[in-house]
Amino acid sequence: MISIVVLGAGNIGVNLCHAINSSKNLKLVQWYNRSPIKPDYILKKVSTTNDISKLVNADLYIIAVSDKAIKTISNSIKFSNRLVVHTSGCLSMHELNKKNRPGVLYPLQTISKENLIDFVKVPMCIEAGLDLDKKKLKKVAYELLSPTFFVDCEQRKKLHLSAVFINNFSNQMFRIAHELTDKKNLNFEILKPLILETAIKVQKMTPYNAQTGPAVRGDKKTIKKHLNLLCDQPELKKIYEIITNSIQSTHDKRKL
Repeated sequence: MISIVVLGAGNIGVNLCHAINSSKNLKLVQWYNRSPIKPDYILKKVSTTNDISKLVNADLYIIAVSDKAIKTISNSIKFSNRLVVHTSGCLSMHELNKKNRPGVLYPLQTISKENLIDFVKVPMCIEAGLDLDKKKLKKVAYELLSPTFFVDCEQRKKLHLSAVFINNFSNQMFRIAHELTDKKNLNFEILKPLILETAIKVQKMTPYNAQTGPAVRGDKKTIKKHLNLLCDQPELKKIYEIITNSIQSTHDKRKL
C-alpha cells in the first residue's frame, strides 16, 4: 500500500484524489489546499488541511498546482528526504526544493474537475532521480491503470508543446468554427461528426496522410472564396492564411 498526500485542488488535484481514493493499493491519507476544499469534492475518510505545516507522513507527496506556485509550495514543506513530485509538463523536477527527493508525475491529458476522467485514458510521464523512486511512481501509475512512460525534462517540454498544439490550438479552431456558424444561424452540432472523424483518422494514419482540403489540393479558387468570406474579420483571415501556407509548405517539402 502506497500512502499519498495530494497538494492542490485544481483540475489535476481533484481528479488524482478521486482516482487514488478509488484504488485498492493506493491510500490517500491527506489532501492539502491553500484555501478550504469545496464540499462537492471532499472525500469520505480523507483528511483535509489548508495548513502546510500540518502535512502527515506519507510515501509520496504530489504537488498538483499551477506552475507558478510549485516552487513556493515546495519551499514551504517542512520535512526532508521524502519523495515529492510535481505534475507540470514544462518545469524541471529540480524546481522542487532539494531537501526532498524530486520527481515528476505528469498526466498528459486535458483534465477538468467538473468531469472526472478515467486514468486508463491518461498517459503518465514519469521522472525521478533515484531508481527506487522511479519504481514507486511507476507503481502508482500502474495502480491508476495509466499507460506509463519514462520521460526526461526536455522530452516532457516537447510533449507539452505538442499537447498545446493538439488540444488548446485545435479547441480554438473549434471556437472559431462555432463563431462562424453562429453568425449564420447554423447549428454547431452539424460539425461534430467531422470533429470526431478527424480525431479518429489520426489513430489509423499519420497526420500528414490524414490532411485533406483546398490547401493540399492547391485549390486556389476555393481558398480565395474563403478569404473573401473573412474580409470583415482580419484576425481570422490572417489565421486562415498562416495555416493554409503551413499546410502547403509541408506538403510541398514532402513532394521534393
